[in-house]
Amino acid sequence: MMGKKYKILSFDIVGTLVDFETGLLDALRASIDFEKHGLTDDQVLQAFGQSEELVQHDQNPGIPWGEILGTAYLDFAPKLGLPADERIAASLKASIPNWPAFPDSIEALKRLGSGRRLVGLTNGGRFAAQHMAATLDYPFDDIVTVEDIRANKPDPQVFAFMLGKQSTLGYDLPDYLHVAQSQFHDIGVAKKLGFTTAWIDRRNVGEIGFGGTPNPGVITEPTFHFHTLSELADYLDEHDS
Repeated sequence: MMGKKYKILSFDIVGTLVDFETGLLDALRASIDFEKHGLTDDQVLQAFGQSEELVQHDQNPGIPWGEILGTAYLDFAPKLGLPADERIAASLKASIPNWPAFPDSIEALKRLGSGRRLVGLTNGGRFAAQHMAATLDYPFDDIVTVEDIRANKPDPQVFAFMLGKQSTLGYDLPDYLHVAQSQFHDIGVAKKLGFTTAWIDRRNVGEIGFGGTPNPGVITEPTFHFHTLSELADYLDEHDS
């Protein structure tokens, strides 16, 4: 077994490694002029985050996130005065292969993966996971998706499934560092389950809000708090090498 304290890093992918907000906004802008509707990017993202919570977590808890993007759009579009257009809705899932990685993701993942096992843990589903892994230059040793469990984070079953699957290779809970930007989907539940957690607070939510991610209501204090993945890599290079 490897000599590092954190032998296995589990990652939220959407919003932590891949910039889904830019991807969604770019896809919507191909059909909609936000300015003509008097809308800011943050207004659109916040509406999406609220609809995601309703459409996925309340109505379709076992459906991949990538599959509910269009349904979420059709839910929030009328509230913002946008066209409830099925073509626009369908374009969101189709745009996933074009969503960009955050500028630091690929290089930081290579550093973090040196001597550690990397596992993606995503609500996105296999379609999204496959394309996002390609965007990130295939960093993962394993990926767990909603199709494996028929549940979505923050359901504890998702984390339990990952723990069970990786335990066949000799990994136990103290070996993990769970890395995520979403307080709602990841940090809160992971801490309750006993994971060491690294919150990658890319939006600096204390100043500009949660954007396209559902508001957790309460901020969970993580083990580590960084604003970029590179900061985490720097920390582990110094303290866990």
